[in-house]
Amino acid sequence: MTDEFDAMYDTFKALLESFPPVEAVKRLEQFGISRDIVERIRERHEQQALRIKELEEPHAVVRDNRITWYTGPQSKDKCWPAIVELLRKDGWPEEPAIKSLDDSSSRVVSLLNHPKEKSFATRGLVVGYVQSGKTTNFTSVMAKAADRGYKLFIVLAGIHNGLRRQTQARLVQQLVEPNPSLWSQLTGLDHDFTPHENPASYFGKNNKTHVLCVVKKNATVLRKLAKWLDKASDYLADCPALIIDDEADQATVATKSINPLILNIMSSLPRSAYVGYTASPFANLLIDPSAENLYPKDFVVNLPKPDGHFGTEVLFGRYALDGDDPEDVDDGYDMIRSVPDEDVSAVRPGTRVDVDGFEPVITDTLRRSIEYFWMVTAARRVRGVGNPHNTMLIHTSVKTTVHNSFRRPLEYLRMHAARSLTDTRFLSRLRDLWDEEAARVLAEDFGETKVPFDKLAPELAGVLNSCRIIMDNSTSEDRLDYENGPVVAIAVGGNTLSRGLTLEGLSVSYFVRAVSAYDTLLQMGRWFGFRNGYADLPRIWMTDELAEWFRHLATVETEMRRDIDVYLTEAESPLTFAVRLRTHPALRVTAAAKMRDAVTAASSYGGKRVQTHFFHTNADWLRGNIDAAKALIAASVTNASQVDEGLTAGRYVFRDVPHDIVTEFLSTYQFHEKSQENNADLVTGYIRKRVAAGSLRRWNVAIVGTPRGKGEDFSFTPIVTVGRVNRARLDLSNPDPDFADIKTLMSRRDAAVDLAGDTAKLMEKEIMVERQKQLPDTGLLVLYPIDKFSEPNPSKKLRAPLNAEEHVIGIGLVFPSPRDRDSEVEGYISADLANVRIEEEDFSLLDDEDA
Repeated sequence: MTDEFDAMYDTFKALLESFPPVEAVKRLEQFGISRDIVERIRERHEQQALRIKELEEPHAVVRDNRITWYTGPQSKDKCWPAIVELLRKDGWPEEPAIKSLDDSSSRVVSLLNHPKEKSFATRGLVVGYVQSGKTTNFTSVMAKAADRGYKLFIVLAGIHNGLRRQTQARLVQQLVEPNPSLWSQLTGLDHDFTPHENPASYFGKNNKTHVLCVVKKNATVLRKLAKWLDKASDYLADCPALIIDDEADQATVATKSINPLILNIMSSLPRSAYVGYTASPFANLLIDPSAENLYPKDFVVNLPKPDGHFGTEVLFGRYALDGDDPEDVDDGYDMIRSVPDEDVSAVRPGTRVDVDGFEPVITDTLRRSIEYFWMVTAARRVRGVGNPHNTMLIHTSVKTTVHNSFRRPLEYLRMHAARSLTDTRFLSRLRDLWDEEAARVLAEDFGETKVPFDKLAPELAGVLNSCRIIMDNSTSEDRLDYENGPVVAIAVGGNTLSRGLTLEGLSVSYFVRAVSAYDTLLQMGRWFGFRNGYADLPRIWMTDELAEWFRHLATVETEMRRDIDVYLTEAESPLTFAVRLRTHPALRVTAAAKMRDAVTAASSYGGKRVQTHFFHTNADWLRGNIDAAKALIAASVTNASQVDEGLTAGRYVFRDVPHDIVTEFLSTYQFHEKSQENNADLVTGYIRKRVAAGSLRRWNVAIVGTPRGKGEDFSFTPIVTVGRVNRARLDLSNPDPDFADIKTLMSRRDAAVDLAGDTAKLMEKEIMVERQKQLPDTGLLVLYPIDKFSEPNPSKKLRAPLNAEEHVIGIGLVFPSPRDRDSEVEGYISADLANVRIEEEDFSLLDDEDA
């Protein structure tokens, strides 16, 4: 009986090649199969589909409980098994790498429409990480969709020929070459789309192959494709199509030429699915969902971070978010090297007028970065494992004339180094640099073994001989090419190197270009990705300001992805999806044109914690905050209904302090101007709005210090004294003497300082639940008296003494969860770009077919 049922189920699967599941079930009934058997077949299919739908990873938000028809790969499949075989040959482990890819690509395919549905126009978004394998993911989605019957595959591959060519090569290698008889190509390695004479030869019923087309997001090219598809309309009614938009945040959203052309192409395809892939979805998620646009109305999928991936947070650290303890927030690896501000003018023209005739100077930091790159390449040759390519990125400007001006001084530096390999002083300097870097980042921490200088030195002559200086921009003919043997290259470029393009074996970056938007800045980080066999060796040279921007961006990105995961479980569909985005004084979330539909977040402070981590260190500024804190505590002593003294722990809680005492304090306490989310006017306005709605009229004011009596006490009033806390600052290579960034002020348990009961082991969500039970309308303000010296813990390599001129008052605010819409405050998505030198992305190439 089981064998008979299995045979019938195989018949059902065969029917699924020609019909959607509902129609296939009807066909079984028409065959005269009993209702009981048909019901069992339907249940088995739904169980297998449910396995895909309920995968733990990746998370997804789906419109209207979208039907999941895809049950995973089948034994007769051709395209997906070929990819698996290639990945195994490349050393991918079954667990977790291949299984994770299988799961995530199956989830995306399950959200597409069944290819035999009469008509559909699906729109989805897949959010990944920069340089994290998004191309492999969408190639796998294409393979599985092809195995199930999708016919036409259009891949929109950035705005530059370099990325289009690289994407075409990858797809040919992984899809076409393993199964050449299954594929026809409309584009090639060296040519974008050009119209073909006979559409019937590709889409007619006699052609059973899948059709691959990899095009730039270029107006001229897309017009040709749209016009050709329009001519082929007689053949497209039975042509399920999948459009993959790589780097979907670039040139797709709010562009007058590209956006309508993509929509035009979709309109000519009665069965089409558009899936955008991006690592920086800021723009895509700020589109007006109700507009005729490419908002991901049907699904959003959040890919998990792959094991071993170097991302923003890993390299730069980040600031604390709700629920983070200071000790748990990583400062990042010690891989960032500071470029002094005075060096910037030597490698980048100050104004547009200075571009013509600009001559770069090889500064000490640039020379050190290049010499370190040569030694990294030599060390990797000694190790003999991992990616065979070695690349360094120099990125100072978008201007091609600036790129080209680097060739002569870099070639001279390379030749001079080659001649100096017998100079003991030169070798001694290299040895000191190598040993210094190896001591700052230990190879053992990454499972590697340090390569001694004496072992890498013999390789330097070969490295210098094979090193090429490449100007990779839209006007250069000599471009990065990893297809013809191992590469050693110092690549100087701009936008062609900043989006999507993989810089193979990238180990050193010299980056001083300024940009103005989160998504642009994130995409500039070509150093993100995988560093198998040399995870201890990457370094990035940049200004302290840029490093701080990336650190803030790491916080924005982490918070955004947390919010995505929250909304993926709580949102009814992508149409109710909204992500909070932190602001930064010098960074827009995304380009202004893409933000026209952005709305103020409705939960800027409700249910959240706000804490200070930027401070001036001059005595006058600090004394002003000390005076404000002392006035607050004096008023709290007088007006509190109860005072809890935890003297053994160095803590006080003043209960039921009137809200106007708190707002008075906020009007006199000074937040550092970089503390955009700690805007006193916004916070005060928010409190007053909540007060008018019946909440936040009473506050608990707490002091978190240490037990007093150790000679390090701080007195707020004659009767309120605690020991000072220790908060070291980040160690910047060129510190501003009047600036300190302590990164994290509050611990998780501090948010429960005024709660009754044992709260020591509660996690953040549990604390907020308990606050909602005990103090649903009461805010919490916590003061921290920070010792002005604050020596760092020896284990914190990236910290330095605070060294302020006076003791520092840090504050944390904990807000109860909002009621209805009483928490809306304006200004969450905003930026002040005054006095910030910025370079926007150049979209003139959208109309240049040869870019």
